Amino acid sequence: MNTLSYVTVDVFTSTRFEGNPLAVISDARGLSDVAMQKIATEFNYSEVTFVLPPEDPQNSARVRIFTPTMEIPFAGHPNVGTAYVLGQQAEIFGKPVGDTLRFEEKAGIVEVSLKRSGGKVAAAAIRAPQPLTIGDTIAAQTIAGCVSLDPGVIVNTSHAPAFASVGLNFAIAELNGLEALAGARPNLAGFQAAAGRQATSGHDFSLFLYVRTVENPWNIRARMFAPLDNVPEDPATGSASAALGAYLVSLAPEADMNVRITIEQGVEMGRRSVITLDVLKSNGIVTDVVISGSCVSVMRGEIGLQD
Repeated sequence: MNTLSYVTVDVFTSTRFEGNPLAVISDARGLSDVAMQKIATEFNYSEVTFVLPPEDPQNSARVRIFTPTMEIPFAGHPNVGTAYVLGQQAEIFGKPVGDTLRFEEKAGIVEVSLKRSGGKVAAAAIRAPQPLTIGDTIAAQTIAGCVSLDPGVIVNTSHAPAFASVGLNFAIAELNGLEALAGARPNLAGFQAAAGRQATSGHDFSLFLYVRTVENPWNIRARMFAPLDNVPEDPATGSASAALGAYLVSLAPEADMNVRITIEQGVEMGRRSVITLDVLKSNGIVTDVVISGSCVSVMRGEIGLQD
């Protein structure tokens, strides 16, 4: 029986068993699409990454990202975690590892900067691969039905619930306080109804809820639910955080901004995560979104494959 090596890391945390777990297959050559999906389903993490040689030798690697149910074009925590894992290697497919990596993904090229401490990789920062796009608005009743809340707790002051993306599309809605956020409970029937009316692009209907205050508008608490992808709740979602951060900065009245945003997620799950965003806005247009966070190694092992 052949074996396939893997490692797992907790992403957007420096504390083991917090943050968002990720499994990384750092050499996935020879695996079929079906095998990748089965392995991702077996781990049952929100995502698993499979690393392959790049199609363009100027890039570092090709990275494929699978949820338990499907392949997706981009996600934040898989990129941060994969870069952390590969950054600890001496080389990637025969090329030395530097402080900057370039991943080929379905959403485009993802640039990653490694952050080292004492000569070891401690964190990584990635650039969102696509510009901000805002999709249709979503009825408050639809959002409320997804998470068993009263529609009255949904805030429309800054924006109505809507789809937003910088590489992966999410439904985004603001709630009126931490009590409402803590009370959210995914309702599968509500998600199925929402997906039937308004499908996201690149994955199934996924909902990112958040709370912020007037006093600290760039310190945000959030939760993300994706039960249609077999992820009832995700403890850290970099792609959703980046979409939200870009959207909020785009709505701010200032034409030029360079904003650092901190998003705390996973608290209600007992897996606190901290996602840092740096969002640049020039002449009224968001031009750059950088997602960064720490990682910590957890496990390593082998997967048995049939000959």
